[in-house]
Amino acid sequence: MRRAALPALGLTIMAFFGAYAVLGPNGILAYGDYKKQLARREKQFTVLDQKRAVLKNRVALLDPDHANPDMVDEMVRKELNVAHPDEVIVPLR
Repeated sequence: MRRAALPALGLTIMAFFGAYAVLGPNGILAYGDYKKQLARREKQFTVLDQKRAVLKNRVALLDPDHANPDMVDEMVRKELNVAHPDEVIVPLR
């Protein structure tokens, strides 16, 4: 019995680590979930990158050295909530 205890303990430890490598949170079975999360996050990144590009363009149009007059006019009207009598305001949100 004593001769079998050490190999049995070794096999038990190897079985534990083997099961953890397959079933654990970073195991082989979790790989498919990681691929799904990666695809979902890449879509989120694409959307955020597009928003960032739009904001970057708006910031470039408001550069103090050479500001775009149309952009400045739009922002002033939006912030001060003013309009000409013949204008129609269509809220976007």
